[in-house]
Amino acid sequence: MTYKKSTIHFFVIMKNIIFIISLMLSNSFLNAQQTMTPELLWQVQRISVLGLNEDESTLFFTVKTPNIEENNYDTKYYKMPAIGGELVEIKEEDTETIDKNISSDGKYQLFNDEVHIENIKGTDLYENLDKSNVYVFSDLDIRHWDTWQDGSYNHLFYKEVDSEDTTGIDIMPNEPYHTPQKPFGGDEDYIWSPDSKAIYYVSKKLKGKAYATSTNTDIYKYNLASKSTKNITEDNKGYDTNPAFSSNGALAWLQMKTDGYESDKNDIIVLNNGIKQNLTQQWDGSVRSFTWSNDGKEVYFTAPVDGTIQIFKVNYPGKKRIAPVVVKLSEGQFDVTSIIAQKDNTLLVTRTDMNHAADIFSFDLKEKNFKQLTDINKDLYASVDLPKVEKRYVTTTDGQQMLVWVILPPNFDASKKYPTLLYAQGGPQSPLSQFYSYRWNFQLMASQGYIVVAPNRRGMPGHGVKWNEAISKDWGGQVMDDYLSAIDDIAKESYVDNDRLGAIGASFGGYSVFYLAGIHNNRFKTFISHDGVFDTRSMYGTTEELFFVNHDFGGAYWDKDNKNAQKAYNEFNPVNKVAEWNTPMLIIQGGKDYRVPIEQGLSAYQAAQLLGLKSKLLYFPEENHWVLNPQNALVWQHEFFKWLKETL
Repeated sequence: MTYKKSTIHFFVIMKNIIFIISLMLSNSFLNAQQTMTPELLWQVQRISVLGLNEDESTLFFTVKTPNIEENNYDTKYYKMPAIGGELVEIKEEDTETIDKNISSDGKYQLFNDEVHIENIKGTDLYENLDKSNVYVFSDLDIRHWDTWQDGSYNHLFYKEVDSEDTTGIDIMPNEPYHTPQKPFGGDEDYIWSPDSKAIYYVSKKLKGKAYATSTNTDIYKYNLASKSTKNITEDNKGYDTNPAFSSNGALAWLQMKTDGYESDKNDIIVLNNGIKQNLTQQWDGSVRSFTWSNDGKEVYFTAPVDGTIQIFKVNYPGKKRIAPVVVKLSEGQFDVTSIIAQKDNTLLVTRTDMNHAADIFSFDLKEKNFKQLTDINKDLYASVDLPKVEKRYVTTTDGQQMLVWVILPPNFDASKKYPTLLYAQGGPQSPLSQFYSYRWNFQLMASQGYIVVAPNRRGMPGHGVKWNEAISKDWGGQVMDDYLSAIDDIAKESYVDNDRLGAIGASFGGYSVFYLAGIHNNRFKTFISHDGVFDTRSMYGTTEELFFVNHDFGGAYWDKDNKNAQKAYNEFNPVNKVAEWNTPMLIIQGGKDYRVPIEQGLSAYQAAQLLGLKSKLLYFPEENHWVLNPQNALVWQHEFFKWLKETL
């Protein structure tokens, strides 16, 4: 067969067009966005600020990357100009941060170490029985968070900087108390006085039952010359924490008033020349963290507000007869997770939102705007389609306006119907803000095609002290109506598939799931509860921080005359509503969770199995209230979404 010249020319043109189209298509595929997956989430790098150097020109920080194969984290060290600029990778030994643990005169160094005080283990009590693994207790405070009490205590030491003596001087010799505090205390629990003559430190100097039932931490002053110690917050019976001196020598700290109430209003207290002032007493909020301004005339702090965490300031009047005034400085749909330092007229901070892990920003105190200084996950986030986070308000059964976060899947199409998850926050009094979690990650959930409904129900800080306190002694009351108000309101939207609703949560959120399972009137098709309180009575009998259940439940279950307590152990006890369970349930439990101990998850799973419900137990023997091991975390994510796929 022969072709005309024009026909051949046509074929050549078509061939070139097809090649160009195929090239364009291949490039589009290369540039196509993906959705967040568990594996991608565990490639997200995690930034941790180390601090500034002596002249405050350079900021040092680390970046940790999960190493799934090795089941740990790889750490790299970086520095950059404090005003922003090029990031330079350095060696750990090349960090030059200001060491707050060196006294201002340069003579002494603070450090902490474990000291054996009490003989509790069998090997301590019986030297000839060195293979025993027995603990012998005669009081409470037998375990905390994920560790059994073994007779060792964190103690604070100081020594001369150039001394070869590695032991130092113990400022709490033979005292069975902790500094830093257990379980999460660090070197924020102690500081030098500006004149280098004293050490200020935080400790809860209580033992046994008193330790387990109280939050009464105090700030102590240790005098180096006399080696004497004075309690400077003896008049306050709640938490006193985070001491910090201003450039003018005024001492500030955070204070909660009520003994046994771990989520009380947190205020900034200042002591100067014997005069004590509460700077935030008249403000209807609760402080998370603070730092002095460079001139010592103001205090900058972070606090929850309206489902976010923002920057505030309060003036320090000193001897002037001027009332302190709190001013909100920042605004936006994000969380300011820490204030690093003040640099000239800016604050260096870290910031997150539901779609982005922490990065370092500067905040201009005059212009009230942010500048992003690091973007360590830029390429990863650029490769994925991000969910849309919407803020809406729902009217509760008692006529209040409740903020609800609604997270929509990437490329959301309102003409379609989506399975929807009610997220129940833990705490119970922790903010449901713009946090970025590596387990309860809303970005990941939405990216798997789920709408997430996250209500700022009763008990959330950031909506006034009264709203925050409303959940105590009312776990199964108004808060449950708040959950149902939120999901019922969103379920009216045409894009919500009402035949595919689920409820998920951990800790108090896990309790909420167990409780909702008995009262939801067939709203939900599946439940997931992680380390949730299932039986308030056994919870009281096995949890370690008894002050928490004493405050939130109202007291002991055997106190028959205590109406609040009896309500907690009867009407508000999920175990008493198990007969109404009729819905599939995934139950997750950490073996070293002593806050919500193992019998809570095991009892719930056994009940679900005996009822004949589709149920699964995900048990982590070495994890505590969280899941921190990278490979365990990936198993958690895969089982989480596998369960939802099977049941929703």
